[in-house]
Amino acid sequence: MKSLLGLIVIVWLVIGALAAYQRGYFGDEKDVSCKSTGDTALTVVAGPLNYMGVNPKVDCNVKVKVPQPSN
Repeated sequence: MKSLLGLIVIVWLVIGALAAYQRGYFGDEKDVSCKSTGDTALTVVAGPLNYMGVNPKVDCNVKVKVPQPSN
């Protein structure tokens, strides 16, 4: 059972890598940024969902408000 699950995960990631390749994410782009790396990683993890209309994108400019300790 574990080997079947492992095979499914590998096939899922290979399909995602193929989708990222088809979108041109693995080119020799010199401008590597949070957005380009995040988009590539999300596309690979999304796997076959890419072929069902999912187009994951990353927004690296989101500011998270972290609670400050009291004085």
